[in-house]
Amino acid sequence: MNHLTENHRQEFENFVQEIMKKEEAAGIGVAIVDGKGETAYEQYFGYRDLEEKLPIDRDTIFGLASVTKSFTCIAMMQLAESGVLSLDDPVSKYIPEFTNKNQKETVKLWHLMCHSGGYFPQKRILVKDIADELGIKEENDKDFAYSEAIAEEGRKRVAQRLDSQTQFTGRPGQRMSYCNDGFGLLSEVIRMMGDQASFAEYIREHITKPLRMDRTSCEFLSPASDENSATLYWKKDGIIHADHNYYNNAFVLNGGGALKSTIRDMSRYLAMLLGKGTGLRGEEILSSCAVEELYKPRQFYLPGQFYGYGLVLKQLKDMTVIGHAGSLPGISSYLAWSYEANAGVVVLCNTRGISVSAIADAALCMYRGFSPVPEKASVSEETWTQAMIEKTVGTYRSGEGDTFTIFQKSENTVGVRINDQEQKSTVINPYTIKISSEFSNNAIQVIQEKEKICGIRYGSRIFPYERQK
Repeated sequence: MNHLTENHRQEFENFVQEIMKKEEAAGIGVAIVDGKGETAYEQYFGYRDLEEKLPIDRDTIFGLASVTKSFTCIAMMQLAESGVLSLDDPVSKYIPEFTNKNQKETVKLWHLMCHSGGYFPQKRILVKDIADELGIKEENDKDFAYSEAIAEEGRKRVAQRLDSQTQFTGRPGQRMSYCNDGFGLLSEVIRMMGDQASFAEYIREHITKPLRMDRTSCEFLSPASDENSATLYWKKDGIIHADHNYYNNAFVLNGGGALKSTIRDMSRYLAMLLGKGTGLRGEEILSSCAVEELYKPRQFYLPGQFYGYGLVLKQLKDMTVIGHAGSLPGISSYLAWSYEANAGVVVLCNTRGISVSAIADAALCMYRGFSPVPEKASVSEETWTQAMIEKTVGTYRSGEGDTFTIFQKSENTVGVRINDQEQKSTVINPYTIKISSEFSNNAIQVIQEKEKICGIRYGSRIFPYERQK
């Protein structure tokens, strides 16, 4: 039931404005959709183009980034329901270049759907780089999203790179660590086993077209040239950049983050999820049983949160919230819904690194009748033994380029630097360091096997121990 009050509405909008100011967001669109598919709340903040002061509306195109992963998993569930494949099948059955040669146990399709294949994060293989190497140009060929040659070369390189790893986060299915490579291979399974020539066309024909999500696609060119697309803003080395380049950091295979969409279209997607797989006009995208499989908790994600298939579960007030975030240059996105609230929220932003998950949580709280302003959580600080400190301090480096350093600050106390920037951190138990920022909290969790530190988990990723500082 909608318990939205004018007082909470004002608190919510002040909260969004505070985030925008402190994090330098250009523009944000927010919509709350109820179980009947009706818009309970819709508001736009800032601009789709700061320089021209162009407003945002419900048809403005934004990037979705990793919110795409829920679409990929829906497509996998569709193929499983139709009997084309089993999620328990080995990945190697569909990806011949993937030999599983260094993992002692079989990596299965479902492992990739919940990031538990055992692989550490790697530097992205970019679609533009592969296209340039292959000599494929848009003026001579169709959009890269539909290129069979790019998909095939991307599949080979991603599969071979996973095969080349000799150090793992754990056995297949043991631990969750974010793996865009895995979702890239899933999009190739969908392309090869589905009834369309590309992943992009499969998503269009089996999800977005039936739901009338007419401005949603995996394309790179049309969103960039659309008159009502958001300018992409991101900061690098303290300088804000702006363009319409959806190729920026775009992965070669589309299943992990290629979709672009609008508030109107994503509201229809939310209505389908709230309808347990059935859209507003009765179109069945998935069975209710298959939808439940999507958000069944399968892997530990963060304290109090679990990962399903392309979706995260967490508790918020009296609601179990299901959702996913996305981030790329010029993109911060968040999709979430709750069956207890019988409502969902979508937040789309054209600036990287914005606390859109905090905005989504605040929106659901507002709808449910709670204050949207999050309470400041207090934690009790603990200390580590000197033995624990000595075996934990050091460097943990991500293949994606991030570096984490745990260092001893004083007796029984450690600090954390992320990319050489010291963080506000608190040791809260023998294996966990809380990392606090103004609008969100994260944690570093130490992973230990047989008394040896083998890595840390920060957010959704596990990073290997590299060396002692």
